[in-house]
Amino acid sequence: MAFEPPQRLVRSLGETAPEGDAWLEQLPRLARQAVALRELTVERVQVPGGRSSLVVLVRRADGTPAVLKLAPPRARPGSERAALEHWGGRGAVQLLESPPSAEGALLLERLRPDVSVRSLPEAKALLEAAGTLRRLWVEPPAGDAAHPFESVAERTGRQAEAMRASADADPEVAALVDEALAAREELLAAPPEHRLLHGTFRQSKVLAGERMPWLAVGPDPVVGECAFDLARLVRDRVEDLIAQPSGAATTRRRIKRLAELLDVDQERLRGWTLFRAVESGVRARRVGRARDAELLLEFAGWL
Repeated sequence: MAFEPPQRLVRSLGETAPEGDAWLEQLPRLARQAVALRELTVERVQVPGGRSSLVVLVRRADGTPAVLKLAPPRARPGSERAALEHWGGRGAVQLLESPPSAEGALLLERLRPDVSVRSLPEAKALLEAAGTLRRLWVEPPAGDAAHPFESVAERTGRQAEAMRASADADPEVAALVDEALAAREELLAAPPEHRLLHGTFRQSKVLAGERMPWLAVGPDPVVGECAFDLARLVRDRVEDLIAQPSGAATTRRRIKRLAELLDVDQERLRGWTLFRAVESGVRARRVGRARDAELLLEFAGWL
Protein backbone atom coordinates (compact mmCIF):
# COMPACT_ATOMS: atom_id res chain seq x y z
CA MET A 1 0.00 0.00 0.00
CA ALA A 2 1.25 3.52 -0.83
CA PHE A 3 0.48 5.12 2.59
CA GLU A 4 0.09 8.54 1.02
CA PRO A 5 -0.45 11.17 3.74
CA PRO A 6 -3.81 12.95 3.45
CA GLN A 7 -3.64 16.57 2.28
CA ARG A 8 -4.97 17.77 5.62
CA LEU A 9 -1.88 16.31 7.32
CA VAL A 10 0.46 17.69 4.68
CA ARG A 11 -0.98 21.20 5.03
CA SER A 12 -0.93 21.12 8.83
CA LEU A 13 2.65 19.91 9.10
CA GLY A 14 3.65 22.45 6.47
CA GLU A 15 2.55 25.22 8.84
CA THR A 16 4.97 24.03 11.52
CA ALA A 17 7.81 23.10 9.14
CA PRO A 18 7.64 25.59 6.24
CA GLU A 19 11.12 24.62 5.04
CA GLY A 20 10.05 21.02 4.44
CA ASP A 21 9.42 17.97 6.53
CA ALA A 22 11.82 15.02 6.49
CA TRP A 23 9.34 12.93 8.49
CA LEU A 24 6.73 13.19 5.73
CA GLU A 25 9.29 11.95 3.22
CA GLN A 26 10.05 8.97 5.45
CA LEU A 27 6.42 8.26 6.33
CA PRO A 28 5.67 5.58 3.69
CA ARG A 29 8.73 3.60 4.81
CA LEU A 30 7.89 4.06 8.51
CA ALA A 31 4.31 2.91 7.91
CA ARG A 32 5.38 -0.22 6.01
CA GLN A 33 7.88 -1.01 8.77
CA ALA A 34 5.28 -0.58 11.53
CA VAL A 35 2.74 -2.77 9.70
CA ALA A 36 5.25 -5.54 9.04
CA LEU A 37 6.61 -5.50 12.60
CA ARG A 38 3.12 -6.03 14.04
CA GLU A 39 1.89 -8.40 11.31
CA LEU A 40 -1.05 -6.15 10.53
CA THR A 41 -3.44 -6.24 7.60
CA VAL A 42 -4.12 -2.78 6.24
CA GLU A 43 -7.67 -1.76 5.41
CA ARG A 44 -7.25 1.91 4.53
CA VAL A 45 -5.74 5.24 5.51
CA GLN A 46 -8.27 7.35 7.41
CA VAL A 47 -9.24 10.45 5.41
CA PRO A 48 -9.27 13.35 6.11
CA GLY A 49 -7.47 12.04 9.21
CA GLY A 50 -5.65 14.08 11.81
CA ARG A 51 -3.57 17.24 11.59
CA SER A 52 -0.47 15.79 13.22
CA SER A 53 -0.48 12.06 12.44
CA LEU A 54 -1.22 9.38 9.87
CA VAL A 55 -4.12 7.17 10.99
CA VAL A 56 -4.42 3.74 9.38
CA LEU A 57 -7.30 1.31 9.92
CA VAL A 58 -5.81 -2.17 10.32
CA ARG A 59 -6.51 -5.68 11.59
CA ARG A 60 -4.22 -7.62 13.90
CA ALA A 61 -3.06 -11.15 13.14
CA ASP A 62 -6.09 -12.58 15.00
CA GLY A 63 -8.50 -10.42 12.98
CA THR A 64 -9.15 -7.85 15.71
CA PRO A 65 -9.77 -4.38 14.26
CA ALA A 66 -7.30 -1.73 15.40
CA VAL A 67 -5.82 1.62 14.48
CA LEU A 68 -2.17 2.29 13.71
CA LYS A 69 -1.16 5.88 14.36
CA LEU A 70 2.17 7.38 13.27
CA ALA A 71 3.24 10.85 14.33
CA PRO A 72 6.45 12.89 13.96
CA PRO A 73 8.66 13.43 17.00
CA ARG A 74 7.50 17.05 17.39
CA ALA A 75 3.95 15.73 17.98
CA ARG A 76 5.30 13.99 21.11
CA PRO A 77 4.02 10.44 20.48
CA GLY A 78 5.97 9.22 23.51
CA SER A 79 4.03 11.60 25.73
CA GLU A 80 0.74 10.44 24.20
CA ARG A 81 1.73 6.81 24.82
CA ALA A 82 2.55 7.55 28.46
CA ALA A 83 -0.80 9.28 29.00
CA LEU A 84 -2.78 6.44 27.41
CA GLU A 85 -0.91 3.94 29.54
CA HIS A 86 -1.67 5.97 32.67
CA TRP A 87 -5.38 6.28 31.83
CA GLY A 88 -5.56 2.56 31.03
CA GLY A 89 -8.63 2.96 28.84
CA ARG A 90 -10.60 4.95 31.41
CA GLY A 91 -12.20 7.70 29.37
CA ALA A 92 -9.66 7.34 26.55
CA VAL A 93 -8.87 5.00 23.70
CA GLN A 94 -7.04 1.85 24.80
CA LEU A 95 -3.39 1.32 23.91
CA LEU A 96 -2.99 -2.21 22.54
CA GLU A 97 0.77 -2.60 22.99
CA SER A 98 3.03 -1.49 25.77
CA PRO A 99 6.64 -1.62 24.50
CA PRO A 100 7.64 1.75 23.01
CA SER A 101 8.29 1.73 19.27
CA ALA A 102 11.25 3.37 17.58
CA GLU A 103 9.12 4.67 14.71
CA GLY A 104 6.76 6.66 16.94
CA ALA A 105 3.81 4.39 16.19
CA LEU A 106 0.85 3.64 18.45
CA LEU A 107 -1.45 0.64 18.06
CA LEU A 108 -4.87 1.56 19.42
CA GLU A 109 -8.29 0.03 19.83
CA ARG A 110 -10.63 0.73 16.92
CA LEU A 111 -13.35 3.24 17.66
CA ARG A 112 -15.84 4.63 15.16
CA PRO A 113 -13.70 7.27 13.43
CA ASP A 114 -16.62 8.87 11.60
CA VAL A 115 -18.83 9.31 14.69
CA SER A 116 -17.77 11.98 17.17
CA VAL A 117 -19.60 13.81 19.92
CA ARG A 118 -19.77 16.73 17.49
CA SER A 119 -22.48 14.81 15.60
CA LEU A 120 -24.86 15.27 18.56
CA PRO A 121 -27.06 18.32 19.17
CA GLU A 122 -24.94 21.02 20.78
CA ALA A 123 -26.29 20.81 24.34
CA LYS A 124 -25.98 17.00 24.40
CA ALA A 125 -22.52 17.15 22.81
CA LEU A 126 -21.22 19.49 25.51
CA LEU A 127 -22.65 17.28 28.24
CA GLU A 128 -21.12 14.07 26.86
CA ALA A 129 -17.78 15.74 26.14
CA ALA A 130 -17.63 17.18 29.67
CA GLY A 131 -18.36 13.78 31.18
CA THR A 132 -15.57 12.20 29.15
CA LEU A 133 -13.12 14.92 30.12
CA ARG A 134 -13.85 14.52 33.83
CA ARG A 135 -12.69 10.88 33.68
CA LEU A 136 -9.31 11.95 32.28
CA TRP A 137 -8.47 14.36 35.08
CA VAL A 138 -6.41 12.10 37.30
CA GLU A 139 -3.28 12.54 39.37
CA PRO A 140 -0.17 12.32 37.16
CA PRO A 141 2.38 9.59 37.87
CA ALA A 142 4.11 10.35 41.16
CA GLY A 143 7.33 12.36 41.10
CA ASP A 144 8.53 14.84 38.50
CA ALA A 145 10.95 12.28 37.06
CA ALA A 146 8.24 9.66 36.69
CA HIS A 147 6.52 11.12 33.64
CA PRO A 148 7.40 12.89 30.37
CA PHE A 149 4.60 15.46 30.50
CA GLU A 150 5.32 19.17 30.29
CA SER A 151 3.49 21.56 32.56
CA VAL A 152 0.89 24.12 31.58
CA ALA A 153 3.42 26.80 32.56
CA GLU A 154 6.05 25.34 30.20
CA ARG A 155 3.71 24.91 27.24
CA THR A 156 2.08 28.30 27.56
CA GLY A 157 5.49 29.87 28.13
CA ARG A 158 6.59 28.82 24.64
CA GLN A 159 3.30 30.02 23.24
CA ALA A 160 3.60 33.35 25.05
CA GLU A 161 6.98 34.02 23.42
CA ALA A 162 5.50 33.43 19.95
CA MET A 163 2.51 35.63 20.81
CA ARG A 164 4.76 38.51 21.90
CA ALA A 165 6.73 38.24 18.66
CA SER A 166 3.51 38.28 16.63
CA ALA A 167 2.21 41.31 18.52
CA ASP A 168 5.45 43.19 17.84
CA ALA A 169 5.10 42.49 14.12
CA ASP A 170 1.31 42.93 13.95
CA PRO A 171 -0.02 45.84 16.04
CA GLU A 172 -3.63 44.92 15.23
CA VAL A 173 -3.44 41.99 17.67
CA ALA A 174 -1.30 43.70 20.32
CA ALA A 175 -4.12 44.68 22.69
CA LEU A 176 -5.65 41.20 22.77
CA VAL A 177 -2.22 39.60 23.17
CA ASP A 178 -1.43 41.88 26.12
CA GLU A 179 -4.74 40.96 27.77
CA ALA A 180 -4.18 37.24 27.20
CA LEU A 181 -0.63 37.33 28.55
CA ALA A 182 -1.73 39.23 31.64
CA ALA A 183 -4.44 36.62 32.25
CA ARG A 184 -1.84 33.83 31.94
CA GLU A 185 0.47 35.44 34.49
CA GLU A 186 -2.35 35.80 36.99
CA LEU A 187 -3.59 32.23 36.45
CA LEU A 188 -0.15 30.68 36.86
CA ALA A 189 0.41 32.44 40.17
CA ALA A 190 -1.79 30.04 42.16
CA PRO A 191 -3.06 26.97 40.25
CA PRO A 192 -5.73 25.16 42.28
CA GLU A 193 -4.80 21.59 41.29
CA HIS A 194 -2.22 19.46 39.49
CA ARG A 195 -3.81 16.92 37.13
CA LEU A 196 -2.97 15.03 34.00
CA LEU A 197 -4.85 16.81 31.19
CA HIS A 198 -5.77 15.84 27.64
CA GLY A 199 -4.22 19.05 26.36
CA THR A 200 -6.15 19.50 23.11
CA PHE A 201 -9.66 18.40 24.07
CA ARG A 202 -12.64 19.28 21.89
CA GLN A 203 -15.79 17.59 20.63
CA SER A 204 -14.13 16.07 17.56
CA LYS A 205 -11.63 14.32 19.88
CA VAL A 206 -14.39 12.20 21.45
CA LEU A 207 -15.35 9.19 19.32
CA ALA A 208 -18.02 6.53 19.66
CA GLY A 209 -16.78 3.14 20.87
CA GLU A 210 -17.93 -0.36 21.71
CA ARG A 211 -16.34 -0.65 25.15
CA MET A 212 -17.79 2.68 26.24
CA PRO A 213 -20.19 4.99 24.41
CA TRP A 214 -17.61 7.79 24.10
CA LEU A 215 -13.82 7.78 24.40
CA ALA A 216 -11.22 10.51 23.94
CA VAL A 217 -8.49 10.26 21.31
CA GLY A 218 -5.49 12.29 20.22
CA PRO A 219 -4.21 13.79 23.48
CA ASP A 220 -1.26 16.16 23.64
CA PRO A 221 -0.99 15.66 27.39
CA VAL A 222 0.08 18.30 29.84
CA VAL A 223 0.01 18.60 33.63
CA GLY A 224 -1.75 21.47 35.34
CA GLU A 225 -5.14 22.85 36.32
CA CYS A 226 -8.39 21.51 34.90
CA ALA A 227 -9.63 24.90 33.67
CA PHE A 228 -6.83 24.93 31.08
CA ASP A 229 -8.14 21.69 29.56
CA LEU A 230 -11.75 22.77 29.61
CA ALA A 231 -10.97 26.10 27.93
CA ARG A 232 -10.61 24.58 24.46
CA LEU A 233 -14.06 22.99 24.73
CA VAL A 234 -15.66 26.39 25.40
CA ARG A 235 -15.03 27.56 21.85
CA ASP A 236 -16.19 24.43 20.05
CA ARG A 237 -18.32 25.23 16.99
CA VAL A 238 -16.92 28.75 17.09
CA GLU A 239 -18.13 29.39 13.57
CA ASP A 240 -21.72 28.80 14.75
CA LEU A 241 -21.22 31.07 17.75
CA ILE A 242 -19.91 33.91 15.58
CA ALA A 243 -22.88 33.53 13.22
CA GLN A 244 -25.38 33.99 16.07
CA PRO A 245 -26.56 37.50 17.00
CA SER A 246 -26.43 36.29 20.61
CA GLY A 247 -23.04 34.60 20.25
CA ALA A 248 -21.34 36.57 23.02
CA ALA A 249 -24.13 35.86 25.50
CA THR A 250 -24.18 32.19 24.47
CA THR A 251 -20.44 31.99 25.12
CA ARG A 252 -20.82 33.45 28.60
CA ARG A 253 -23.60 30.96 29.38
CA ARG A 254 -21.43 28.12 28.08
CA ILE A 255 -18.56 29.12 30.35
CA LYS A 256 -20.92 29.23 33.32
CA ARG A 257 -22.51 25.88 32.43
CA LEU A 258 -19.22 24.03 31.89
CA ALA A 259 -17.70 25.50 35.04
CA GLU A 260 -20.69 24.25 37.04
CA LEU A 261 -20.69 20.82 35.38
CA LEU A 262 -17.03 20.20 36.13
CA ASP A 263 -16.56 22.11 39.38
CA VAL A 264 -14.13 24.58 37.83
CA ASP A 265 -13.81 28.22 38.85
CA GLN A 266 -15.70 30.28 36.28
CA GLU A 267 -13.25 33.18 36.17
CA ARG A 268 -10.27 30.87 35.78
CA LEU A 269 -12.06 29.13 32.93
CA ARG A 270 -12.77 32.47 31.29
CA GLY A 271 -9.11 33.47 31.63
CA TRP A 272 -7.73 30.30 30.08
CA THR A 273 -10.37 30.45 27.34
CA LEU A 274 -9.15 33.95 26.51
CA PHE A 275 -5.50 32.93 26.46
CA ARG A 276 -6.05 29.82 24.34
CA ALA A 277 -8.34 31.60 21.86
CA VAL A 278 -5.88 34.47 21.37
CA GLU A 279 -2.94 32.07 21.05
CA SER A 280 -4.76 30.01 18.40
CA GLY A 281 -5.98 33.11 16.58
CA VAL A 282 -2.56 34.75 16.46
CA ARG A 283 -0.98 31.50 15.29
CA ALA A 284 -3.61 31.09 12.55
CA ARG A 285 -2.98 34.67 11.43
CA ARG A 286 0.77 34.06 11.39
CA VAL A 287 0.51 31.03 9.04
CA GLY A 288 -2.03 32.60 6.69
CA ARG A 289 -5.31 31.03 7.87
CA ALA A 290 -7.05 34.38 7.79
CA ARG A 291 -10.63 33.14 8.24
CA ASP A 292 -9.76 31.00 11.27
CA ALA A 293 -7.85 33.91 12.77
CA GLU A 294 -10.78 36.27 12.28
CA LEU A 295 -13.22 33.91 14.00
CA LEU A 296 -10.93 33.17 16.94
CA LEU A 297 -9.95 36.76 17.61
CA GLU A 298 -13.56 37.95 17.41
CA PHE A 299 -14.48 35.20 19.86
CA ALA A 300 -11.64 36.24 22.17
CA GLY A 301 -12.91 39.80 22.09
CA TRP A 302 -16.14 38.64 23.74
CA LEU A 303 -14.26 37.36 26.79
